[in-house]
Amino acid sequence: MKTKLTSEMEISLYEYCLELGAVVVEEVTMPDDRGIVDTLSCFMKPDGTREWRCYELKVSKADFRSKAKLSFVGHYNYYVLPKELYEQVKLEIPSEIGVLVYQPFVAEEAIDAPGTFIVAKKPQRKELEVAEESLTNRFMASLFREVRKAKRMEKGTRYFSTEEIYEELKVRTTYLDVTGEASVYETFLAEIENQTIVELTEELSALQKEYELLRNQHTVRRRATEPLE
Repeated sequence: MKTKLTSEMEISLYEYCLELGAVVVEEVTMPDDRGIVDTLSCFMKPDGTREWRCYELKVSKADFRSKAKLSFVGHYNYYVLPKELYEQVKLEIPSEIGVLVYQPFVAEEAIDAPGTFIVAKKPQRKELEVAEESLTNRFMASLFREVRKAKRMEKGTRYFSTEEIYEELKVRTTYLDVTGEASVYETFLAEIENQTIVELTEELSALQKEYELLRNQHTVRRRATEPLE
């Protein structure tokens, strides 16, 4: 499950790469069983070549020191860390790996990301550790995955399975619970309950009006007694 900080860094990194002119996508499975890179960006050079950059996001020492495979296979490779974590682990970072330190924005502004980055340590360029054609194919497959998700969202949640929606609710519930805020699930239930009450109240009012109208139409008024002659 992603924490609030992880989500903020992920969103900010995506916008950061876009501002630099890269094509970027998250969670790309690397060729040759080299793991899954958190974010992969591709820069199209004027001479027609491509420059690949891999980013691994870490938010805790346990996360940084985990045995999970690091997919540093690009020309340039970075750890993406909050400032506090960088200060704790900077001596453990290999010389060839760069570091982007997350800088959250202080004030809320009408922008696309909650923060930005400073280059705390520059990476060293190296040759790709996988075949570029294979890397390009994985990159394109991940881009297609994101486009497909976006198109499905345009058509509404009915195009997602119940299991997919449930999994997303679990992710968002966990994400909000750790911050002490109301969970998405609880908010959803409250809104559904309120909406149901409003709709039932409106329906009852309409039925009452219809009942009064029908009763008035079928009421037999007492007529004056007619004389026998």
